Amino acid sequence: MIKCKHATQMLSEKLDRPLSTKEKMALAMHTAICGPCRQFGKQMETIRELSKSYAQAKEPEEK
Repeated sequence: MIKCKHATQMLSEKLDRPLSTKEKMALAMHTAICGPCRQFGKQMETIRELSKSYAQAKEPEEK
């Protein structure tokens, strides 16, 4: 079983690169029993979505 520190690192990396099957399984097992890490993953996804929305709204309009 992976520890929370490793799980949160993988949750962050998951946003930037595909995880291996082994990593996905370890992360799924950990987040199934660890509420704080599960919440961290949801927060990371929300932050990413908000950042993308903000960046798109700030793009200058073409003339």
